[in-house]
Amino acid sequence: MRVYIGSDHAGFELKNHLVSWLKDHGHDVTDCGPQVYDPEDDYPGYCLRTAEGVAGDPASLGIVIGGSGNGEQIAANKVRGIRAALAWSEETAQLSREHNNANVVGIGARMHTQEEATRFVEVFLATPFSGAERHSRRIAQLATYETIGQLPSLPDA
Repeated sequence: MRVYIGSDHAGFELKNHLVSWLKDHGHDVTDCGPQVYDPEDDYPGYCLRTAEGVAGDPASLGIVIGGSGNGEQIAANKVRGIRAALAWSEETAQLSREHNNANVVGIGARMHTQEEATRFVEVFLATPFSGAERHSRRIAQLATYETIGQLPSLPDA
């Protein structure tokens, strides 16, 4: 599987670890940076490039990493077609794929050990979308809003 990955300075060390781990596990990795540590760098450029890579390569998945993962996930979600989820446990990594068909996972490098974060990535990559009708319907509602701004109808509205 092709995996796009990007971080900021807070996620730099974890990103480099995951690039090696992914390659060791047979994945085709596109490292969207940074390539050198800069304590003053900004996450949006790296995370947007990661998300654009995934959006343009529908069979791929992505990983964005920062201190908390919050800003990185927000940045990734600005790219049309991206469903980025913040994982803080194996279960949230699994459910993001199974229920939300997330195509990018956000991880907070300052929130988890390297081993925990690696496991989140492992679970995220290994979990397929369930394809359940209710989940597909919800994802379609979000895609409709994203593309034409139409709000989903509500039963009590």
